[in-house]
Amino acid sequence: MRIAYLDCFSGMSGDMFLGALVDAGVSPDLLEKTVQALDIGARLEISRVCRSGISATKVDVYAHGEKDLPREEFWSGRQRSDAGALGSEHGPNPIRHEHHHVHDLRADGPQPGSHSHGRGLSEIRGIISRAGIGDGAKKTAIAMFEALGTAEAKIHDTAIERVHFHEVGAVDAMVDMVCAAVGGEALGVDEFVCSPLNVGGGTVKCAHGTFPVPAPATLELLKEAPVYSSGLEVEMVTPTGAAIVKTLAARFAAFPEMKVEKIGYGAGTRDLPGHANVVRLTVGEAQPALKVAPETLTVLEANLDDLNPQVFGYVMDRLLAEGALEVFGVPVQMKKSRPGMVLTALCRPEDAARLTHMMFRETSTLGVRRRDEQRQALDRKWVTVATEWGEVRLKVASMNGTVTNYAPEYEDCRKIAAERGVPLKNVMQAAMRNFRLPIED
Repeated sequence: MRIAYLDCFSGMSGDMFLGALVDAGVSPDLLEKTVQALDIGARLEISRVCRSGISATKVDVYAHGEKDLPREEFWSGRQRSDAGALGSEHGPNPIRHEHHHVHDLRADGPQPGSHSHGRGLSEIRGIISRAGIGDGAKKTAIAMFEALGTAEAKIHDTAIERVHFHEVGAVDAMVDMVCAAVGGEALGVDEFVCSPLNVGGGTVKCAHGTFPVPAPATLELLKEAPVYSSGLEVEMVTPTGAAIVKTLAARFAAFPEMKVEKIGYGAGTRDLPGHANVVRLTVGEAQPALKVAPETLTVLEANLDDLNPQVFGYVMDRLLAEGALEVFGVPVQMKKSRPGMVLTALCRPEDAARLTHMMFRETSTLGVRRRDEQRQALDRKWVTVATEWGEVRLKVASMNGTVTNYAPEYEDCRKIAAERGVPLKNVMQAAMRNFRLPIED
């Protein structure tokens, strides 16, 4: 299975994701044609930049000639002229932020402080639906916008259709989301996996007041996603970035087992000192994880320094006969320099009491230690192979359906060797030689 892994150690925004897509091999022409297909007065500017020593691709969206959406706010108590110096990855002064608002559609008309312009979700759905892009990408892009609209509607306790986006902000967000959908599809992956997201910190003053980072819509979109803050007082995940992750990411996990094929770095606007302000996209073939469920087993141990060695061997056989999965002895030096043995039996928890009783009854120990441990075991089965002297069973172990180990059963080989008068090693070698490994697809 082909997967794409998003490393959001420096947050996530729409333009950062687009940069990572291009850096990982998605054609810039494809994204530019996607923007043209929207026909909303936007264009892309793609460049190479360096972020804390890391070379990355930067994608800027120009909407009606504007590079970023102005916003009037404070950042961590500083005016916006100071905010740029703090290094938000979402734009230069003024800081870029997907600004949206709610129209009051009551019969008595807009209330003071409401806006009379902007694009609603119905209009945005129509623009995306009419664009000359694939149906799958349209569906994904609309899902991103609806996720963002749903989050805003919940925060403002209103209907999703009352959520409107500033003209420039709607264009910018449409470009980010539609290009993300088209570019994500072009990667040709079966699954997007995302790391925990670094959301940043500090506060931001929006139209509705001052809020801590992450912004309300961002936090709503990141429900059930693993998030953290590295301590930087920077808004590192935007609502658009959160909507992209929410829609595309099938799961959140640490870096998966995979054969790496492509790596892309998408840059934020600011070059943060000592922090690479990029999102990393890694594409490759997933390697199968070990699909072995853990099981709980009980370990029984007893120290023996005064037991007849002949009895020790007998006890081992008896424990195995009574259900122990494994029994072994380890020589040890005990108190007063006496040589001794540690008798260990591995068993299932339901057999532990019975086997403990047997160890007390059959040995000279005064105490048996008991503990439960977790074990992962390969799948095992028995197969029979023919040799020139007779049939021998082999124990075959497999991992995720692939044979990893196999060995002939000692007792079968010993019996044949004794009965037919041939060397034991010859019988074992013949059994191994005649076993046919299954052919993998």
